[in-house]
Order: sequence, then structure tokens, then C-alpha cells
Amino acid sequence: MTNSDGDDLTAAPRMPGGPLPRFDTPLVPRNSISGRALVAVVAIMTFLVSLTTGAVILVSGAASEWQADVAREITIQVIPAPGRDLDVTVDKAAMVARAFPGIGDVRAYSKEESTKLLEPWLGSGLSLDQLPVPRLIVVKISSGATPDIPQLRKMLVEQAPGATLDDHRGWIDRMRTMAGTAIAAGVGILILMLAATVLSVTFATRGAMATNKTVIEVLHFVGAKNGFIAGHFQRHFLLLGLQGGAIGGGSAIVLFALASLVSRWFAGTAGGDQTTAMFGSFSIGISGYVAVLGQVVLIAAVTAMTSRQTVNRTLEMID
Repeated sequence: MTNSDGDDLTAAPRMPGGPLPRFDTPLVPRNSISGRALVAVVAIMTFLVSLTTGAVILVSGAASEWQADVAREITIQVIPAPGRDLDVTVDKAAMVARAFPGIGDVRAYSKEESTKLLEPWLGSGLSLDQLPVPRLIVVKISSGATPDIPQLRKMLVEQAPGATLDDHRGWIDRMRTMAGTAIAAGVGILILMLAATVLSVTFATRGAMATNKTVIEVLHFVGAKNGFIAGHFQRHFLLLGLQGGAIGGGSAIVLFALASLVSRWFAGTAGGDQTTAMFGSFSIGISGYVAVLGQVVLIAAVTAMTSRQTVNRTLEMID
């Protein structure tokens, strides 16, 4: 008996209590066109999922660092007003902050330094003397301290009128929202990729079964159990899933390693420092690489289980 590819396939009817059928050639061809196409699909899916996972790790890590930095600092702003001596008000506000419990360091920006902070948006060479440019005081909280921010704000209003305190709660909330959104988007993409993988494996399994329909029906009718036939497909598609996952996941790991290496090369430059401030060192760390390897195993397992379930449902229809 031969299958549709012309390969010899022999099977002896299984007697009660006898051994399972043995094959000279595999029930599912190993190097078929559909198999190679499925490997490519799984590799692409795994690569995209791994990139998404790495991006989520980078964004979450950068957001956590931003939150930690912002949470350790508060800003006092002194707005110019008619009849108000900015230098005196700034000195009073800085004095109040330095004497407050839980405050580690206080730095008052000069007029020139405050003006330079606006250059990235307004450009250099502009005269801002006629504009009410506020003066800033950066206050750093001592490590492990939890100062009473409302009390500090009240003291500033009383002792340094015109000074306002910003504890950056709005920025911290936005960063938390951004990190949560990135994680949710990553989970959503992972679910979509798994769904696409399931559909691809389902169609590939049905195609393989259709190619060997006659052989499968004969084996089924001579006593081969559904689990025996499904096991051949499961092992076949597990190997395809591992192969495609290894290609896609390995490519993603190489890409992240190269990105981390390039970021170290450009460290110290203006562009490199800006990129590092935004996204970190482009290193996903050991946990990130473990997550990518876990996704390779997950996609391979999904591929194998989807194939088995598809074969079982198809054989139940034959019954």
C-alpha cells in the first residue's frame, strides 16, 4: 500500500492484545511543502511575539526607572510677579525645604540655568528677559524617607509666598498607565499570535490528513486507535513547532543582543545618552531571554496540541 506521495507504507492488522502497527515510512511526510511553510509561519510568529515581549520588558523597565527617579524628587517653582523679589523668595523657599525632615538635597536653579531649560523647545539665542520665566528648586528626598508633602506645601505658602510645590504625582500616574498599557498590548499581541498559530496548524493538519486520507481510513478501520494516529501527527507538528520557534526566537535573541551591544558602543554620545534615558540599555536581561525561550516552548506545545485535537475531531467524524 502506498500513500499519495508514492511512498511504500505497510501496516498489519492489529490483533486483540497484539502490538501496534509499525511503519517503514512515517505516516506524516517530514519534508513536505506544507511542513516547510508551517515552519516559516511559526518562525515569523515567534519572532514577532519575542520582539513584542522584549519591547514590553524595555518599556516597563524604563518606566520603572523613571518612576523611581521622579518619586525621589519634588520641584518648587517660584513664579515672577510685580513687586516680588525672585532671589529672596527662592532663598526662603530653599531654606524651608532644607530644614524640612526627610529632605536630602536642595538645589536652586539660577536665572541663566532656568532659561537654558527652555532652549530645547524655544531654541538658543532668544532673550527671555521680558517673559515671566519661573525659577526652579529641585528637592531630593532622602533614601527611605517619607516627608509630609502637604505640610511642606503649607509651610512654603506661609513663609515663601509665590512658591508652589509639585510632587510629580501626575507624571507618575502617566508612567504607570503607560507601563500597564504596554503590558496589556503585549499580552493582546501574544494572544493574537497564538490564535493565528492555532489556525495555521489546524489547516496544515487537515491538509496532511487529506493527503494521507486513504491510509488513515484503513488504519482506523483495521483497529488503530485514534490516539495512535493522533500521536504521529502530534510528534510531527511538535518537531515543526520547535524548529520554527527556535528559528524565530533565536533570531529575536540575536537582535536584542546586537541592539544591546550597539547601545554600549554609542554610550557617551548625545544620541546614545538620549536613547538610554528613554529606553535604557536595550538589554532585556536574563529574565527576558528566559521569557523568549519559554515562548518557543509554548508555541511548540500549542502546535502539537492543536494538531492532536484536530486529528481527534476529524477521526470522530469518521466514526
